[in-house]
Amino acid sequence: MAEEIFGYTFKDRKLLEEALTTPSCKMDRPGVRDNQRLEFLGDSVIGLLSAESLYLSCPDAEEGWLTVKRTQMVSTSALCVAAERLGLRERLRRNRGATELSANSKTLADAVEAVIGAAWLDGGMEAAKTVFGTLGLSGNVDGKELFANPKGELQIRAQAMRPPQLPRYELLSTSGKAHSPVFTVRVSVEGMGSATAAAGSHKAAEAESARKLLAVAQAQACMRSVQASESCGGR
Repeated sequence: MAEEIFGYTFKDRKLLEEALTTPSCKMDRPGVRDNQRLEFLGDSVIGLLSAESLYLSCPDAEEGWLTVKRTQMVSTSALCVAAERLGLRERLRRNRGATELSANSKTLADAVEAVIGAAWLDGGMEAAKTVFGTLGLSGNVDGKELFANPKGELQIRAQAMRPPQLPRYELLSTSGKAHSPVFTVRVSVEGMGSATAAAGSHKAAEAESARKLLAVAQAQACMRSVQASESCGGR
């Protein structure tokens, strides 16, 4: 097994081996150390590095926006994409006869976090930053990705407010025929506002109303950022 991975060469080969050992390995080798402890450490390290990256690259962004973006930046799907691009799947140690991992398997995301945790132990902050930099996660900070899970992201943003808030969904009406109903829902977050949307299911109407409120909040944040920049430029 090569000691180099994600742009970093490990001094302690056993750390890398452990990072690449999935829990399923214990089916064949009960005494083997899997990567769950390193994943636990790596989750915190990647959270710190992504927070630092956003803090430095988005100097005018508010805490709620930063929280949403950090969640997107290091989501399971984002880590899986990085794992696939860097060929991690072929290097994992798994049980004999294991079926092929799907490209969006959480096992891949866990292994990415484990590698970062192992790099932290092996070479400290600089080693972890080297690994983090190869993942390309900063590319996930894209406004188009903001609405992948609108209800979840709205809740994250609301809870990041001071004081923390929770979205409130209200079914305003149900219309249309039995085979094609239309549900109208309003979502409200104190301090953020409200938005109303209609869709063919209650769940879809909630998601669309959350998407609309996120869009409004994002537009307001952008406007405040522009105003702040203009104010600074005028001094």
